Amino acid sequence: MQTNVSNQQQIIQSWFEPALNTLKTLIKKCEENLERIKADTKNAAVRREEFKEALARQHRITYIHAEEIIKSLGRAGQIRFLGSTYIQLKVEESSK
Repeated sequence: MQTNVSNQQQIIQSWFEPALNTLKTLIKKCEENLERIKADTKNAAVRREEFKEALARQHRITYIHAEEIIKSLGRAGQIRFLGSTYIQLKVEESSK
């Protein structure tokens, strides 16, 4: 049973890089919108549902798997949750 759990974790973690690339694309679009209205781009955040839909659509995975990837990214400290609705990249990640 332990092997099965660790295998599932490895599978989820293998999605970190593609998921972060998708999130960076969504954040960049948000930053451009904030620049257009002369607002602080540090406030760029993406709705959790929008991120989940983008993962499902671009990578052809289910919403359940997309949600597991999002939760795992949060536990790994790769992303920051703003309440239950919005997601940001961690500061060191978004400065690249």
